[in-house]
Amino acid sequence: MIYSMTGYAARTLDVERGALHIELKSVNSRFLDFQFRVCEELRAIEPALRELFSAKLSRGKLECRISFAAATVRNQAVILNGDLLQRLKDFDAQVRAEMPHAAPLSVNDVLRWPGMFGDDSIDTEKLGAACLELARSALEDFSASRAREGEKLAAVILERVARMRELVREVEPRIPAAQAAFQEKVRQRLLEAMNTADDERIRQEVAVFAVRIDVAEELARLSTHLDEVERVIKAGGSTGKRLDFLMQELNREANTLGSKSVVTEVSQTSMELKLLIEQIREQVQNLE
Repeated sequence: MIYSMTGYAARTLDVERGALHIELKSVNSRFLDFQFRVCEELRAIEPALRELFSAKLSRGKLECRISFAAATVRNQAVILNGDLLQRLKDFDAQVRAEMPHAAPLSVNDVLRWPGMFGDDSIDTEKLGAACLELARSALEDFSASRAREGEKLAAVILERVARMRELVREVEPRIPAAQAAFQEKVRQRLLEAMNTADDERIRQEVAVFAVRIDVAEELARLSTHLDEVERVIKAGGSTGKRLDFLMQELNREANTLGSKSVVTEVSQTSMELKLLIEQIREQVQNLE
């Protein structure tokens, strides 16, 4: 199985004092990059998240968003913290005794005071453990998303590979006859231009030229590289860099095929091959 570097997943988990939400999304990148947007309560688990993601991913720019929404208490009697309220009154009296012009505490100030409605502190250690568990489950969805996308990309690549094989098969049988006709045409022109030259000498020169325009080796290497592309895709795993290298090799052979061409069929085949290689390269850029 091969993986795309493009993926998305989101999950929510209800916890004791609210709900955790995580969102993972990634795009292609040469390396593995992380961007965390984590709420203050969970900043401490960033290293653990980085380790978790690094064990599963090898390339891509991953953005991880984690938020915590505190639960709203409903249908419960609201009880003020009497001890805290009394202390605030004492503090207010002391401050105003020293600073008569200071503004007194407002009702809003008192109600927003931490702990006024009891112990509203959050167990960050427990919350962090729950968040890591949520991240693991989200990572499974995320990996499945990348696998589905990778499967589609692999299908597109293999389709292009099949078309390239078809082009090679179509042009290969025509090359010997086409080159022989071209050599005879060159020989006749040389005879006309050099009517005093030895015919055997001209044949030797044409034979040397024929070796330089022979494309059998390029066609064989094209087939070999296409075999390797299929093998890499079937093997799965991190294939992006290997396939990108193979696209360079395929493009080199297609260019050489075009530069050595002496017949229209080979030139057209070279152009079509380069177009297909570029289409594959675009897909490969998204593979892990």
